[in-house]
Amino acid sequence: MLQYYEKMKKLLKKHSRKSGLLPGTLVHIGDAEPGDTKITVIDYDGDNFTEKQLTDISQAGDFKNKPSVTWLNIDGLHKTEIIEKAGEIFKIHPLTLEDIVNTEQRPKSETFENYIFVVIKMLTFNDADNTIDAEQVSMILGDGFVLSFQEKTGDVFDAIRQRIRQAKGKIRKMDADYLVYSLIDAVVDNYFLILEKLGEIIESLEDELLQNPTQNTFHRIHSLKREIILLRKSVWPLREVINTFRKSETDHISQPTQIYFSDVYDHTIQIIDTIESFRDMASGMIDMYLSSISNRMNAIMKVLTIIATIFIPLGFFAGVYGMNFEHMPELHSKWSYPFGFWAAVIIIIGVMLFFFKRKKWL
Repeated sequence: MLQYYEKMKKLLKKHSRKSGLLPGTLVHIGDAEPGDTKITVIDYDGDNFTEKQLTDISQAGDFKNKPSVTWLNIDGLHKTEIIEKAGEIFKIHPLTLEDIVNTEQRPKSETFENYIFVVIKMLTFNDADNTIDAEQVSMILGDGFVLSFQEKTGDVFDAIRQRIRQAKGKIRKMDADYLVYSLIDAVVDNYFLILEKLGEIIESLEDELLQNPTQNTFHRIHSLKREIILLRKSVWPLREVINTFRKSETDHISQPTQIYFSDVYDHTIQIIDTIESFRDMASGMIDMYLSSISNRMNAIMKVLTIIATIFIPLGFFAGVYGMNFEHMPELHSKWSYPFGFWAAVIIIIGVMLFFFKRKKWL
């Protein structure tokens, strides 16, 4: 919870830098990656393919009016002048550019006259601490081009790049809308890998709950629930984004491609159902942990209560014979201590244990 408040405090501080600025002013909100912004372009059609890394964003203008499909990818959003120049080249609205550099956007899609703007969350699983890392990916689908903006280098699109390079599948024969479908589909498919990891963690926690739950178990369950909530926040809005694509009536999305978006939509619904199941299981594990701790405490209290109950008559017995009365005949007998006191103590303990066993308290 403390980490959440620290994150919100940091986010609000970054948002405060925009106070008083004109709408459309680019202010990067997010964690700045060290180093230069990486700009790569892939241009292709059925017969030709070009891939190169640009040193200047102005070079992207050479690909704008080509009849082929152009995919321009920018890694690193902290240099807002590059984003602004890309917007000038491809005629992107300033408010769209403002949303691109604000990496705290929720998944959404906006349709403009000459392009469609999409924001999704690309998630990766961190095996070191069993957490999910979220990165915002913004995409712009225009007439014959796709612009993608990422916070940092490294993504889940390598398989798509290989298909383009090797001309595998339909991607080289399709338009830019199919490329956007492929990118979104790669992100959604990666969600299944994360669900698989979370499923393994849930199985491990269930075994631990049944065998030996500890305080660390509770912390792991709480961490798991937090990651499930993060995954849910990324997928639920994405469902509406994909639904917009599969029902889109704009010229940017062709009818054949809408069928592919329907397939991604089905995958998204499946992921949402799994997330809801995982969330219920995490809540159930918290209840199971609390119940286990309560049962363990009850067992401890039962043992202590039985011990205390046994010693109540023994304490009374010892107290009576511990009084300093002169006329106590048992005190003058030779066998009073071993047979008068200890025999009585053993008999009392035995009778009480037999009674507890009969009542099934032991």
